[in-house]
Amino acid sequence: MRYYVIQVQTQQEDKFLAQARVLEPGFGVNFYLPRRSLRIRKKGIWRETLATIFPGYLFLYTDQVPDFLYWEIKQIPGFLRFLKSNQNIVPLEGKDKDILSHFLSFGEVVSKSEVYFDVNRKMVVKKGPLKGLEGLIVKVDRRKKRVKLRLVMYEESFLVDFGYEDVESSS
Repeated sequence: MRYYVIQVQTQQEDKFLAQARVLEPGFGVNFYLPRRSLRIRKKGIWRETLATIFPGYLFLYTDQVPDFLYWEIKQIPGFLRFLKSNQNIVPLEGKDKDILSHFLSFGEVVSKSEVYFDVNRKMVVKKGPLKGLEGLIVKVDRRKKRVKLRLVMYEESFLVDFGYEDVESSS
């Protein structure tokens, strides 16, 4: 089984996913929309929200994408294309597959990572989805308790915010 990437209209991922999941039992496939828990402040009030990790993209888990499955998915409103293209549907491989597998290993919704800051004010990840991805951190916002990661998928680079919980060092 392999992961294929479907590009959909941004901010329509949930609607697309709801309709795509109807196809799962009949075709023996799974659709995934990896999301992250994020704390957002709006009008002075902090709220926990869910945001997609890869905006505009869903992932199809199947052996292959035969023509009849392609046409069923293409009929769902919000569908844009498969990656690399509809004529060249290529499964995720290498680092792209590794990063997706890393996030999905925490479930379809990743929670906040537990971190602490050492004596040099350097962030140390104890556990959670940021563990092992420290080299991708671009910025740390201690006030908002967010980390900005640079993710790459199909040679396209984009920034994604993840939340963290600041815990005391046990050492």
